[in-house]
Amino acid sequence: MKKYNVGIIGATGMVGQRFATLLENHPWFNVKVLAASGRSAGKTYLECVGDRWAMKAPIPEAMKSMVIMNAEEDIEKIASMVDFVFCAVNMKKEEIKALEEAYAKHECPVISNNSAHRHTPDVPMVIPELNADHIEVIADQKKRLGTKRGFIAVKSNCSLQSYVPALFPLDSDFDVEDALVCTYQAISGAGKTFETFPEIVDNVIPFIGGEEEKSEQEPLKIWGKVENGVIVNAEKPHFTAQCLRVPVSDGHMAAVFVRFNKKPSKEEIIKKWENFKGTAQELELPSAPKQFIHYFTEDNMPQTKLQRDLDGGMAISVGRLREDTQYDYKFVCLSHNTLRGAAGGGVLLAELLAAKGYFD
Repeated sequence: MKKYNVGIIGATGMVGQRFATLLENHPWFNVKVLAASGRSAGKTYLECVGDRWAMKAPIPEAMKSMVIMNAEEDIEKIASMVDFVFCAVNMKKEEIKALEEAYAKHECPVISNNSAHRHTPDVPMVIPELNADHIEVIADQKKRLGTKRGFIAVKSNCSLQSYVPALFPLDSDFDVEDALVCTYQAISGAGKTFETFPEIVDNVIPFIGGEEEKSEQEPLKIWGKVENGVIVNAEKPHFTAQCLRVPVSDGHMAAVFVRFNKKPSKEEIIKKWENFKGTAQELELPSAPKQFIHYFTEDNMPQTKLQRDLDGGMAISVGRLREDTQYDYKFVCLSHNTLRGAAGGGVLLAELLAAKGYFD
């Protein structure tokens, strides 16, 4: 695989920092550009994030002295320096839409961590193990944008990454009808640490703005099909969700209740999980976990602190599968929200697109 030069747009934020650590020694991607708002432009990366560095790993040595470019004013220059960009900016939704389309129209593909384009019909929202075929819609998106190689592809919301991968493999044989989901979400999902979010200590906040709508609606795009140049959302499974912020640094957990039209046995469900492989595993993408879904038989597993970093934080952990009195089954699942759920999922999506020749 050839080496691609890449940029991180929004490099100073928490997800941007995570992108920086993941890309430091990436076998395919070489970070050429770091960009952020006008407040940071012209300063070195170390000057911008030194006091606000939130990762456990140190600031990548090669990036410390890189001068931050202006994400909005330097689009043309950035596009000329890289093969594609990762985008994780903190702006209003309409501003993000315009920014990402501007990069795409400058023939610079965008791998977005933002929610702005998740519901744009010809923008694929991809979990590479589940719906890799959705990238086929990019050809039609390019026609709309009038580009030769510029396009936008997005990853889904971080909270979906625990329960959607657990339900998706069960649908083809057992026809998932209804799912009730309650998520317990880490503070890094809000871009916070315990130092910057003291009110969460010894506390649970039962509201995360916009999260429940995303948790109920976005899965239907992942289950959807490419038809006539757009992705048409599926009509089911029917999702209902409650989302809580809990005092955990990293890792989103979900309690799931599921009803099938063809109820499987417990053994059939576990076998499906343990044997499931997607396109990411078939292509042996660098960031793909060898075992995508891990099932734990112990009653007290998975635990956030113990399993969130499984397979580099890119695997899904599931446990406590048992029959329910109102639904068919209930279980608990876990994913790392800033790895699988954010920057890691973005890097994996970029690897899929690179392997399929979308950056050439």
